[in-house]
Amino acid sequence: MGTQRIHHKNGKINIVLQDNHAAKLDNVQQEYIGKDPFAHIDQELSNFVGMDNLKQKIKEIYASIVINEKRTQMGLTNTKQVLHMLFKGNPGTGKTTVARKLAKIYFDMNLLSKGHFIEAERADLVGEYIGQTAQKTRALIQKSMGGILFIDEAYSLARGGERDFGKEAIDTLVKHMEDNGDDFVLILAGYPYEMDRFLTLNPGLKSRFPFILEFPDYEVDQLLEISRRMASDREYQLSKDAEWKLRNYLYKQKNNINRNFSNARFIRNVIEHAIRMQAVRLLYKDNISPDELIVLTGNDLKLDDIDSIL
Repeated sequence: MGTQRIHHKNGKINIVLQDNHAAKLDNVQQEYIGKDPFAHIDQELSNFVGMDNLKQKIKEIYASIVINEKRTQMGLTNTKQVLHMLFKGNPGTGKTTVARKLAKIYFDMNLLSKGHFIEAERADLVGEYIGQTAQKTRALIQKSMGGILFIDEAYSLARGGERDFGKEAIDTLVKHMEDNGDDFVLILAGYPYEMDRFLTLNPGLKSRFPFILEFPDYEVDQLLEISRRMASDREYQLSKDAEWKLRNYLYKQKNNINRNFSNARFIRNVIEHAIRMQAVRLLYKDNISPDELIVLTGNDLKLDDIDSIL
């Protein structure tokens, strides 16, 4: 069943194993015979607001798998897909969430044998002396076999210049991307500008990522939809004055060129802060109705006090 490994000290390694009894590709196909062939993909990705480009790419991958199986049955050549990806986007645009979901989807498609997800950062790959970096990187890749290795802010691997051991980590990753592409997916992620620069550090790096996906900042209407879903997931509901207040604030943020805005991450903090403010407000009441326990009002959204929310 599921296994979770959390390692938070100098580095960060999160391992999430998928259920071994998850439906494989043939079961998925059987379930949707006579229906929209992509219905199960739409269902898997239904919680993601926007991201049309991502959803289209996943459908292309699935279609290629099914058609390649039919080609094999007819004695034709089956072309193996390389699934390494590069995500470019600002904080809170869904990069980590999408990568985690892809581990499950690829497992269900029978593209990955385990479907687990490992999240790592510079400290998990880069050593302090000669030879240690390649050893650490290879060990992490070995743990990732059968699943997805996700490295956020990947450009940090090269932040020390030519003499930094981070370059050794990059070279080791590049080699194993080619050698282990059949049952291993590497996803590198980070800010758009920094990721573009990062790709120039190794001549063969960009060509090994057939999927380079942009994660644009959310529009105001999308952020409001995300806020509704986050509240609903917690069995809360935003009042109309709360939505109006949040919408006005978000418009101001979108028009502020100097803003440091974290998209859906900000929305999550707003909702969680509003829940705490609602709890404080309701404690002063003797009788609390069910509706009052559910509704988050405009007064619960302390958007003027941003420091307490972030």
